[in-house]
Amino acid sequence: MTDRKKPGLLAQAVAKRAKQPETGNLYAPECPSRGVLDHVTSRWGALVLVVLLEGTRRFSELRREVAGVSEKMLAQTLQSLEQDGFVLREVYPVIPPRVDYSLTPLGREVAGHMETLTDWIEANLARVLQARERHAARR
Repeated sequence: MTDRKKPGLLAQAVAKRAKQPETGNLYAPECPSRGVLDHVTSRWGALVLVVLLEGTRRFSELRREVAGVSEKMLAQTLQSLEQDGFVLREVYPVIPPRVDYSLTPLGREVAGHMETLTDWIEANLARVLQARERHAARR
């Protein structure tokens, strides 16, 4: 057995980076891109991203603006978006504690795409509802 030193931090970082894919493949079942897709396109994830495009919000403000979301679901959604690098959570050491949520540059990028989609849905809702009615009438 040889006596080798452990790789240095730089070597470890390079090795770790080498294992990470440069791009994702949403069609591959094990690709981590599917988890990102779930977080961004979930009902609450999409709405939180679009609200945060307007600026920094506190938890209670987000809960009011994203009407219908439970406290638990909002907390889970924010945590997922933070882990993915889309949301920045800033805690201020004041009494009572203050926590602000804002978008990172990566978050602003993905939120812009979500805003396009949510705007399209709102603008075309009548057409979608008519299609649903036609479908129901055929059954």
